[in-house]
Parts: sequence; structure tokens; C-alpha cells
Amino acid sequence: MSEPVTNWTPDGEVPVALLPSEHQLIEACATVFDPEIPINIYELGLIYAIEIGSNGAVEIEMTLTAPSCPSAQELPEQVQSAILSVSGVKSCNVSMVWDPPWTTDRMSEHARLHLNIFG
Repeated sequence: MSEPVTNWTPDGEVPVALLPSEHQLIEACATVFDPEIPINIYELGLIYAIEIGSNGAVEIEMTLTAPSCPSAQELPEQVQSAILSVSGVKSCNVSMVWDPPWTTDRMSEHARLHLNIFG
């Protein structure tokens, strides 16, 4: 019988299978939509960073399309809720960042085509 694959951390070994994958976390972020734009926030380029700690703690850095966005309170809460629903996530902290400022250059090609933004 083979041993389970683990990651070593200063706190001990953590089974890899118990940690969420970046792909799973991206899929969770993609379930959150800006209420004013019919594209998910990942495709809009609002997620700047996803970090997965060896203990299942997830750190998210995100922004909004504008600092005065009326969804400034609810979108980070929705992202946190979506991330916490992923198996293996023990905690989630969502930080709002404003630098670099969001531009349409951060959008995926799919989002650009859907919104008829070219260039």
C-alpha cells in the first residue's frame, strides 16, 4: 500500500489531496458576477491573486471596476463565500486592492468579445 502524497510544512505534513487546487478556486470565483455586467468577476479580471496556504487558508486579492462601484460591499463577501464552499478550504481572506487600477486590458478574450470591447 502506497503512502499518501504530502507537502511538508513547518507545522508538519499536510496531505496534498486535502488542499484545494488553484483551478477549483478559479472556478469558485467564476460563480460570482458583477450585477451590472453579465460576466463573472474572474473573466472581468477583478481577481488579482489567489494564494493557497499549506493549512488550507486562502488569500484573495481583488479589485473592482471602479472605487465607487455600488457592489463594493457585496462582491468581496460573495467571493469569500464561494471560496469557502471549496473542499479543503479552511479559511478565506479577501483583500481589496486598488493598485494597479483595473482596466479593460485585464479582461479575458471571452469577456471582451461578449461585451464588444476590442483593442
